[in-house]
Amino acid sequence: MELRARGWWLLCAAAALVACARGDPASKSRSCSEVRQIYGAKGFSLSDVPQAEISGEHLRICPQGYTCCTSEMEENLANRSRAELETALRDSSRVLQAMLATQLRSFDDHFQHLLNDSERTLQGTFPGAFGELYTQNTKAFRDLYAELRLYYRGANLHLEETLAEFWARLLERLFKQLHPQLLLPDDYLDCLGKQAEALRPFGEAPRELRLRATRAFVAARSFVQGLGVASDVVRKVAQVPLGPECSRAVMKLVYCAHCLGVPGARPCPDYCRNVLKGCLANQADLDAEWRNLLDSMVLITDKFWGTSGVESVIGSVHTWLAEAINALQDNRDTLTAKVIQGCGNPKVNPQGSGPEEKRRRGKLAPRERPPSGTLEKLVTEAKAQLRDVQDFWISLPGTLCSEKMALSTASDDRCWNGMARGRYLPEVMGDGLANQINNPEVEVDITKPDMTIRQQIMQLKIMTNRLRSAYNGNDVDFQDASDDGSGSGSGDGCPDDRCGRGASRKSSGSRTPLTHALPGLSEQEGQKTSAASCPQPPTFLLPFLLSLALTVAGPRWR
Repeated sequence: MELRARGWWLLCAAAALVACARGDPASKSRSCSEVRQIYGAKGFSLSDVPQAEISGEHLRICPQGYTCCTSEMEENLANRSRAELETALRDSSRVLQAMLATQLRSFDDHFQHLLNDSERTLQGTFPGAFGELYTQNTKAFRDLYAELRLYYRGANLHLEETLAEFWARLLERLFKQLHPQLLLPDDYLDCLGKQAEALRPFGEAPRELRLRATRAFVAARSFVQGLGVASDVVRKVAQVPLGPECSRAVMKLVYCAHCLGVPGARPCPDYCRNVLKGCLANQADLDAEWRNLLDSMVLITDKFWGTSGVESVIGSVHTWLAEAINALQDNRDTLTAKVIQGCGNPKVNPQGSGPEEKRRRGKLAPRERPPSGTLEKLVTEAKAQLRDVQDFWISLPGTLCSEKMALSTASDDRCWNGMARGRYLPEVMGDGLANQINNPEVEVDITKPDMTIRQQIMQLKIMTNRLRSAYNGNDVDFQDASDDGSGSGSGDGCPDDRCGRGASRKSSGSRTPLTHALPGLSEQEGQKTSAASCPQPPTFLLPFLLSLALTVAGPRWR
């Protein structure tokens, strides 16, 4: 008797589920007017939109209950939902790119202005201060500033070698000018050059300029390059297309409620976060290296201040040049004697220009420029903005959900959970690719990271290493650094053993609630009797349920 009762119950339940799936006459009369209005407002033709709900066995993404969507409508809305998310991603990236570009222009303009000011001061004061010692060597000074600009802009120049070559050329030319009565052939000048390091003809100015300029220029150019690399990473990541599983999940999130005749139902907040955490799993893996880069950029701004800081040094290159020329003139007699001692007596020039030009000392400007306030303002603003965007990649899902997805503000049991109006039960996933192993909304293959994003992670690492070297005052060969890192980060699988940790979480972590694991089962919806709100079992389960009911009930019911 008990077995027969159980058979009756299962048979009735199966029949009810069949009725829900096939609908009843009352549900068939539900109008699709609201869906037609929304669909038309998006620019689609209304010619194929049904006037009333139809059977939904043809749906491939949305739950297969009675629906206002044809196959063509579902496909159109899926494409639209993907395009809308991609547009939202590009918009968010564009805002960040614009901020970084503005910062880059501001700092670049300021650093270039400092160097241009120094060169203008040199051109304005050196002719009167040093006469022909400058005017006959303007090209050497002009070339120095040109090479300093190239170095600042990222040219593959070694700054110390550039400065050493400048001093060597300048010494040859000035020594000849200071001794017009002597014949100084190339081999004699070569001998002079070999003794220059020991003789120190320009005093301490070359050494001081080398030490301070290296630190200042390396700090300035690495900071500006850091802004450029960050902007470039954002641009390239924004171009990464969404995968097919993400597109399906976003369609279900945004428009399946329309197809099921409840267009007013807005997505549950946690449901939206899980969808976008799955879609943007690779982007979230940028977080650690992105933070490292921005932290290093904030740190290196400490090198902008003081006597060896960017503002003092770049804007005062001409003062070291003036000191060097003055030292050469002051030490001329001693230097000449030592050169003759080491290289021999040069021959007298019968066509010498006669009496030497009277010494002229350059009047030095103060070495340490008082801060203008401009750089301090720029740094303060940059620090604040860089800290504000440190969590950009891991906060992106939440930001897009709250700003672009029109989330529900209703109670938990009235929002769209992907199947119907009701509570969303699954927990919110963590950030990053490895944490999506149990994502209930987006099927993510955590063993296949996006290669474009992995390459950008490597670029962030390389730039961070440059900044750290620059903080320590070291000149970095950028080409070598890039080559060294080119073979890393390309790999298959997950970084830092996170796949293993994710796998262990899968076996011991929280279970996916049954009402979400089987589409159509919902605690609230299961209590309703109308076909419009009845939970919809997958079509392939209907024959199985009927067969099960008949088997339990016994042969009498077959």
